[in-house]
Amino acid sequence: MQPFQINIRQTELDDLRRRLAQTRWSPDLPETGWARGVPLAYLKELVAHWLTSYDWRQAESRLNRLPQFTTSIDGTTVHFMHVRSPEPDALPLVMTHGWPGSVAEFLDVVGPLTNPAAYGGDRSDAFHLVIPSIPGFGFSGPLPAAGWTVDRIAAAWVELMRRLGYERYGAQGGDFGSPISLAVGRLDPEHVVGVHSNMLTVFPSGDPAELEGLSEQDMARLGRLARFDADGSGYRKLLSTRPQTVSYALNDSPAGQLAWIVERFKEWTDAELPDDVIDRDLLLTNVMIYWLTNTAGSSAQLYCEITEQQRRATEDPNGDMLAGYREQPLTVPLGVAVFPEDCIVPIRRFAERDFSTITHWTEFDRGGHFPAMEVPELLVGDVRTFFRSLRTAA
Repeated sequence: MQPFQINIRQTELDDLRRRLAQTRWSPDLPETGWARGVPLAYLKELVAHWLTSYDWRQAESRLNRLPQFTTSIDGTTVHFMHVRSPEPDALPLVMTHGWPGSVAEFLDVVGPLTNPAAYGGDRSDAFHLVIPSIPGFGFSGPLPAAGWTVDRIAAAWVELMRRLGYERYGAQGGDFGSPISLAVGRLDPEHVVGVHSNMLTVFPSGDPAELEGLSEQDMARLGRLARFDADGSGYRKLLSTRPQTVSYALNDSPAGQLAWIVERFKEWTDAELPDDVIDRDLLLTNVMIYWLTNTAGSSAQLYCEITEQQRRATEDPNGDMLAGYREQPLTVPLGVAVFPEDCIVPIRRFAERDFSTITHWTEFDRGGHFPAMEVPELLVGDVRTFFRSLRTAA
């Protein structure tokens, strides 16, 4: 393992400023708002802030205050933050981001989770945090080859925790971080004390009887899922089929990369605009990580891998898109945090059908897809609560 510091060359920052200043804007239609994509006026405002007010060196310094390392696992470079708690009995926890997120998602939760006493919490709730960049994302990019599936990433995390000397640990994540964390629990149940997900993805089976007696809230969640599939998942269909093609535009235009990412934040946060609940500079730091590492394309490859896995399962007459989970069920405790404005909000009946080890389920009245950035205090509290009862087993 090698210590790692982010040190972006000034020439790259100068090139970014030049590109932003020379953005070729695309006119939008009047009075369409967000219905057909990111409005021109909003994007211009964000780019102006990026050019005149945002300070990458300040963000770089904040990231570098956290200990970072790289190591080679299964033929690829894995970048990770490793923040040990001052509490000697802290529980190790590997936290995994998703798309279009990065390790920057967790900047506001690192302190409260590693040093709860300094934030008004109980010392006994402390964690040693391991926060990796998914292969192909950020400083773990680009990918050397195809084939980095959810299970392969999870196996890399298991190996990473072994190398760090952690005999017992927990796993936590949302978006891609959720299936990766679940796979860690399935692959390494002898060492994983529990898995916490803030985006558990479950679907109706197609049996009409399964829908009988669902509450009004659950029926609304089914409607939300249908709307996401019909109107909100175009990005996924593109990334899961032709990521290389779109990557040329994203890697060449910082304004385009910003629009591509900020639309997801707009759709999946609990606010009129994403920067109403997430610090604008933190949003830009997340975008900067994709831009500076040239990983718009490689980060999308995971969508291809998942789609290919689903295709193979569909060709199996006894398979379905969740076949992997059902063939090798999760045996460790599972905690679920449900945030109402996530892109997909789980229904408990379906969750308990697919996962028999759910021991903790929290329904929040605010928050969305990026709780570590939107409502960090709620995520921290829920992670503490779930793992509190599992620490004695560690």
